[in-house]
Amino acid sequence: MANIEEAREAVTIFISKALNVEEVRVIGVTKVDDGWEMEAEVYEESSFIKSLGLPTRVKDRNIYIVKLSDNLEVGSYELQGHTAISS
Repeated sequence: MANIEEAREAVTIFISKALNVEEVRVIGVTKVDDGWEMEAEVYEESSFIKSLGLPTRVKDRNIYIVKLSDNLEVGSYELQGHTAISS
């Protein structure tokens, strides 16, 4: 069984690769019966400004919910307030 630091590191690596972002900050951790649920804060390019085709350095602050099994396998992740994305 993984400890909290191993789970935090697994989420950081997964979100960094999945979203192609440089910085991920874990801001919430909950141990559940079958693993972990974590909240990760990520700053991504503004989807609105990007859709307009404008160059910008504006970033949106997004929170992702990531569910991990006890062996640190990612079961799902979702942008808070959106439908889960199963991996």
